[in-house]
Amino acid sequence: MQGYQLTFFTQQDRRHGGLPLGEWLMQEARRLGVRGATLVAAAEGFGHAGRLHSARFFELADQPIEVTMALTASEAEQLFQRLREEKIDVFYVKTPIEFGMSGDGSP
Repeated sequence: MQGYQLTFFTQQDRRHGGLPLGEWLMQEARRLGVRGATLVAAAEGFGHAGRLHSARFFELADQPIEVTMALTASEAEQLFQRLREEKIDVFYVKTPIEFGMSGDGSP
């Protein structure tokens, strides 16, 4: 199947609709029928402004979060539409990919 890998980058303390933004993205992807997504908490990263974000022993609010999912073109457009409707600005990387399940007879 052809589609996109979308990876969103945010931090633990960023919230939308009462949830951390990473969790909101996961729930929205599931609601749209996306077949799978992964949320990864990182130890350290920096954003477009060059500011360092990291998970400290006493303070996890600034911990970098990455949400990655494989979607069809239609699912990606629906997700971006939801982001526009909710007025969410979040950095992402969108890469064209081929995806599927191994063992189903496809190459």
